[in-house]
Amino acid sequence: MYRYDEFDASFVSQRTDQFKDQVRRRLAGELSEDEFKPLRLMNGLYLQLHAYMLRVAIPYGTLNGRQMRKLAHIARTYDKGYGHFTTRQNIQFNWPRLEDTPKILEELAEVEMHAIQTSGNCIRNVTADHFAGAAADEIADPRPYAEILRQWSSLHPEFSFLPRKFKIAITGAPHDRAAVQVHDIGLQLTRNDAGETGFVVYVGGGLGRTPMIGRKVREFLPEEDLLAYSEAILRVYNRYGRRDNKFKARIKILMHETGLEELKADIEQEFEKIRFGVLLLPDEEVRRIEAYFAPPPLEVGSATSAAVEARRASDAAFAQFAAHNLNPHRVPGYTSVTLSMKPVGGIPGDATDAQMDAMADLAEQYGHDEIRISHEQNVILPHVKLDDLPALYDGLVAAGIAEGNAGLITDIIACPGMDFCALATARSIPVAQRISERFGAAERQAEIGELKIKISGCINACGHHHVGHIGILGLEKKGEEFYQVTLGGSANENTSIGEIVGRGFSSEEVVDAVEKLVDTYLGLRSGKEETFLAAYRRLGEEPFKEALYGAA
Repeated sequence: MYRYDEFDASFVSQRTDQFKDQVRRRLAGELSEDEFKPLRLMNGLYLQLHAYMLRVAIPYGTLNGRQMRKLAHIARTYDKGYGHFTTRQNIQFNWPRLEDTPKILEELAEVEMHAIQTSGNCIRNVTADHFAGAAADEIADPRPYAEILRQWSSLHPEFSFLPRKFKIAITGAPHDRAAVQVHDIGLQLTRNDAGETGFVVYVGGGLGRTPMIGRKVREFLPEEDLLAYSEAILRVYNRYGRRDNKFKARIKILMHETGLEELKADIEQEFEKIRFGVLLLPDEEVRRIEAYFAPPPLEVGSATSAAVEARRASDAAFAQFAAHNLNPHRVPGYTSVTLSMKPVGGIPGDATDAQMDAMADLAEQYGHDEIRISHEQNVILPHVKLDDLPALYDGLVAAGIAEGNAGLITDIIACPGMDFCALATARSIPVAQRISERFGAAERQAEIGELKIKISGCINACGHHHVGHIGILGLEKKGEEFYQVTLGGSANENTSIGEIVGRGFSSEEVVDAVEKLVDTYLGLRSGKEETFLAAYRRLGEEPFKEALYGAA
């Protein structure tokens, strides 16, 4: 992983000292809340319903055991003993005291972490495939490019006060695990006929109150042009993006109102002006950054493990875990392991301080000291030897994070909702917990197969409900919580926005509604190999709508 040099360390230290003085002035009454608000937001500090919330950056979802252990320490010392992993591969602490936040940032800096640009109208944390550098289907590791983009975008003088927040995602494989088409800029690594590395570029994707799929603006962008082309996109957006209405300020609205061809022409015109200037990316610089992400020494082994197969035969829970929580590795004899942060009946994305300590220990012992956070709010150990899997699993069981449900109906994405967020109009967490409990039996989950449920507590869509196979949006109606259901969404290479199928459901009704949808799917699928999403796309909405609302 990338390691700070002298400049990085000085940069983060100066920013921490600056914020320490800003907090002192706020506590002394020298700054009003209105004056303090833009300053705290640029350092990841929100004021939520009950307390401040600090969002800590985990660039492209990559960290090590030392850093995870520091997050555990912060949860234990300055919070209520837990943290919440987010859909931007970050972590949030929901209960820090304002006077403690400078100390938290100082402690983060000790392990090369910070909270810079995790909020505000700037370029946010660049996200990437959580199996980067390990996946068997990968064309190239996207993390070096994500790091280059991070360095370019950090306190960029032109782009610190954009019309609205700006999000970039990058994937290195044909199978998109980073949801690139629902980002302001989505990058997919590819190779042209000459074998040169480059990017397919999407612009104008996003969720929120107006969900849109990004439009392809470049079929192949050469590697050396990554920064210049990104700068051209941001300059066009900064120039023409709306500032009169924050609900119409994202680049997706600019794309919609301007049109693909005109906006693409503006981007290309700006790109040609700056293409061969200081932003031309030298090959030696790419290789220098790439060297930080050199894979650990992995010995090629057998594609199967006798220890794993023996344990499968004797332990049903282990067999369930091995069936769903492993991803093929590029090196035979290894696998990437998903540690589910979705225990049945639990809060999606939450991890206790003890669990974070355990993950740090297990990563160091069995995972070459590499940890990833996924945008699906899970934790990944990308490089685990197959023969070590039984011992790793035993450690996960002891820590309470051995749920074998990755990709299944209980692997729910959910935002914090009205339990924490000042913007929320309904609660997300209790709905996720009740759905999880309803479908918690391992046999039932396996019978249903892959099904992605995503829940948001307001139209800002932090729970990505628009791209859930089943999406649930919590709304307030006459003082009561109601939940709107969408079907058919997806965030992979075949991205689709879910369709609203009818009226919303009360909190008491929504879990039963999900069960009706699942039972309808099970009764109509062409075979066990046909997933919920495939069945919905084949059948259309009518049978599901009839199950929810009746034939009328």
